[in-house]
Amino acid sequence: MLSRSLDPIVAIATAPGRGAVGIVRVSGHGLEGLAHALCGRALQPRRASYGPFLDAQGQILDQGLAVFFPAPASYTGEDVLELQAHGGPVVLKLLMQRCLQAAAQTDPATGSPRLARLRAAEPGEFTHRAFLNDKMDLAQAEAIADLIDASTETAARSAARSLTGAFSQEINALLEQLVRLRMLVEATLDFPEEDIDFIEQSDASGQLQALQQQLALIARRAQQGAILREGITAVIAGQPNAGKSSLLNALAGAELAIVTPIAGTTRDKVAQLIQIDGVALHVVDTAGLRDADQPQVDAVEKMGIHKTWEALAQADLVMFVHDLPRASGQGPQSDAYRDADEQIASALREQVGASVPIMQIFNKVDEASEPALAAVKGVDENALLISAKTGQGLPELRKALLERVGWQAGTEGLFMARERHLEALREVAGPLDRAQQQLQSRPAALDLLAEDLRLAQQALAQITGAFTPDDLLGEIFSKFCIGK
Repeated sequence: MLSRSLDPIVAIATAPGRGAVGIVRVSGHGLEGLAHALCGRALQPRRASYGPFLDAQGQILDQGLAVFFPAPASYTGEDVLELQAHGGPVVLKLLMQRCLQAAAQTDPATGSPRLARLRAAEPGEFTHRAFLNDKMDLAQAEAIADLIDASTETAARSAARSLTGAFSQEINALLEQLVRLRMLVEATLDFPEEDIDFIEQSDASGQLQALQQQLALIARRAQQGAILREGITAVIAGQPNAGKSSLLNALAGAELAIVTPIAGTTRDKVAQLIQIDGVALHVVDTAGLRDADQPQVDAVEKMGIHKTWEALAQADLVMFVHDLPRASGQGPQSDAYRDADEQIASALREQVGASVPIMQIFNKVDEASEPALAAVKGVDENALLISAKTGQGLPELRKALLERVGWQAGTEGLFMARERHLEALREVAGPLDRAQQQLQSRPAALDLLAEDLRLAQQALAQITGAFTPDDLLGEIFSKFCIGK
């Protein structure tokens, strides 16, 4: 593994497909000879040079810009060569193959290969090297992928904040406070004969309490950042003809799903990405839930019902849509309909678990009878009354969708965060709580206190990568695009 990390690497750094410009990137040590073979000339550091890119016979493959970044002032901390050519996939493939060919050829000046062991880069390997060479910490490296994958403007701005180090700075500030506390405790342990109580004089308990408060604040903001990064998967469920597809269309502002009065019209999942206050909401419309053993339920609808339950298992939030009795006498009036709703509600809770919010949404309020509306409010004051047809209640629904998953509108200075960051912050909280208990006890068990502070520091340092297992690094960078 270590030897592969020392190999020079090359990759096409732009997205697949045709474009105006495409980039081939090389990283390694001693790239001057390779640059000369490709460009037919020496390149001045950090200055774009326009000219031809040559094949092995000296014929022109393409013309473009070449930029050479000597180490350590480069993205990866190694020598980096970037070739900016026309963005045709064939041209870029030929240029990358030429890099590999020229690297293997003998350099007349040295009598050895120009760049031995040059190979195609793996996903995320350029950024991985930047992390290993201390060009950025792990949280900043992850922010690069998050910035590329951002699906909303708010998410992109938050990822950019993390990339500039905003999240890392707050974590490092906590680490500094933890280190100071550890120094106090270790000093007391190392010099027990001294008649000086470092712990009491330095108000270690007060320092630890302030640290815990700051940790809780960062954890809340990181939770908001995680919502921005991941978005919310909201699954619409309910009986046939409750208005689920109409609700999807209303939220999306487009006719995405077919709507008819015929029960069982929706046979498969229909998903759409929308934005609410800068948060990505993945809305999934599903087939209506009913007893699949009924004779009117055909094989295709049975498959749709099965897929509905599969989608619900992946939901962050469920919109349980109910139909309302109409003032005209139409709509669900029977006890059987209400019994079916109760059965679905019970199955939903069992399927999604207690941590997933289930919103009770009553549709077609514009046609509903007054007794029906009064009955809804009498049973559940948090129920939402809407009309997918007229738009009534949709602004309140959009607001509630975010509130139910913990989103706080107007939060300033958000940074992007991942689930592993949240898990690390949770791991820090436990040892700090135990450390505070040790400080409050008399006499304090300083050896246990020191160990709890060490565990808290180690968990917190995982966020920026100071203590990170190699297998976790491999998992993180394998999800990057090739060439980044």
